[in-house]
Amino acid sequence: GPTPTTAYIEYGSRRFPSVIPQEVDFPAPELEISDLNGDPVSLADYRDKVVLVNTWATWCPGCEAEMPELQAFSQTHQEADFIVIAVNAEETADQLIPFVEKQGLTFPIWLDAKKDVYRVFKSRHLPSSYVIDRSGTVRLAWYGPISKEVLEIYVTPLLYE
Repeated sequence: GPTPTTAYIEYGSRRFPSVIPQEVDFPAPELEISDLNGDPVSLADYRDKVVLVNTWATWCPGCEAEMPELQAFSQTHQEADFIVIAVNAEETADQLIPFVEKQGLTFPIWLDAKKDVYRVFKSRHLPSSYVIDRSGTVRLAWYGPISKEVLEIYVTPLLYE
């Protein structure tokens, strides 16, 4: 289960504990789905970058709370060839676009109607996040919301390996 830290995400009147990642070591899975425009996308297209794959839904309070944290971290580290890819396997583009616009999200949002992301990462927990290094190895896995503070501690060193 999630391991809480002393870091929290303040979101509206709610406070969510940030979790620390588990260190893992397995090859990045194949994942070919579509983006918000219906265009095909693939994790393989992001080799040579550090990628944080996040599974989420708009109805998930922890997911909603961590989106500004993911956006801030993404913006801070985009020049280091880092990218967040948020995969939603629960909703349609019509349901997501207003949320994405309201949150001001600029990282890619992918749709997974067949819910392949749950199968390839072997988890249905929301939110979940996985960091893939430049060699294509999944190195970190989170099961629960993540704060920017925790991302800085665990992901930033991978950006400069």
